[in-house]
Amino acid sequence: MQINHLNFPVPDVMETKSFFEKHFDFTCREVKGDNVLAILENGEGFVLTLMSMNLNKNGNSTYPDAFHMGFLVNNRDTVRSIWQSLHNDGIVLGQEPHNMRGVFGFYLHAPGNILIEVSTVDK
Repeated sequence: MQINHLNFPVPDVMETKSFFEKHFDFTCREVKGDNVLAILENGEGFVLTLMSMNLNKNGNSTYPDAFHMGFLVNNRDTVRSIWQSLHNDGIVLGQEPHNMRGVFGFYLHAPGNILIEVSTVDK
């Protein structure tokens, strides 16, 4: 069985779409409606769907504190390069990349309050 996609409800679909395209090499495959839904895919075939929070039938618009998506990269230099690129673009970042729970990486919040981890197991 293969995971088909991950869907994140966000306040501004286009802003979040642009963030993932620019900083994490996703390509938008389809946009539906005006700021309603965007379907993105990365080079490894992972599909990320961004959906307007207005479509949440029960009104839930928050993620649990530790809920996040993780990007695993090949080495520490790549982790540092991604951090630096985000930093140079004015993205608010917490700590610089560091050793944490057996990996080297960092966390950030994407538009829509999506917590992202970028890390490597490279020692």
